[in-house]
Amino acid sequence: MTSKRLCFEPGHKPKCLVVVDETAEWDRAVYYASRWAIRAGGGVVMLRIIEPEQQSQEWLGVADIMRAEAQEAAEAALDRASGRANGIAAITPERVIREGVPMEQLLAVIDKDPDIAMLVLAANPGAEGPGPLVALLAHAVGTFPIPVTIISGALSDQSVDSLS
Repeated sequence: MTSKRLCFEPGHKPKCLVVVDETAEWDRAVYYASRWAIRAGGGVVMLRIIEPEQQSQEWLGVADIMRAEAQEAAEAALDRASGRANGIAAITPERVIREGVPMEQLLAVIDKDPDIAMLVLAANPGAEGPGPLVALLAHAVGTFPIPVTIISGALSDQSVDSLS
């Protein structure tokens, strides 16, 4: 059960949640969310989800190394995305790294922060499909606890400026 949204209550401000993943189009979502934050007087929360690897008992040492490398890669990805948001809107986004099943982690982050008012994703414009998270959300959007905004990965900065 998702907690009540408080983003427009006194002492709160609305935030966009953006997933920074391995796809090329994450930049479009960060750009839109950063522009939205300027206009709404809100903030941006950037989420990186590390999916757990299947591991057997004899490979636990290797799994620990892989987990540390994934954590380091997540920090680097959020550094790039935060730098982009700061360059666009002079904001310092909140950063969250979670490990687990993507949809479960996404919902847990939304449930934990009652100021998150919207999820912003970008869709791949190519023939291979919109991207794994957009495809996954397509099945859950009717029951999703907050609005979902999907930005085309083909939009230029100028096009996003005119929409946000």
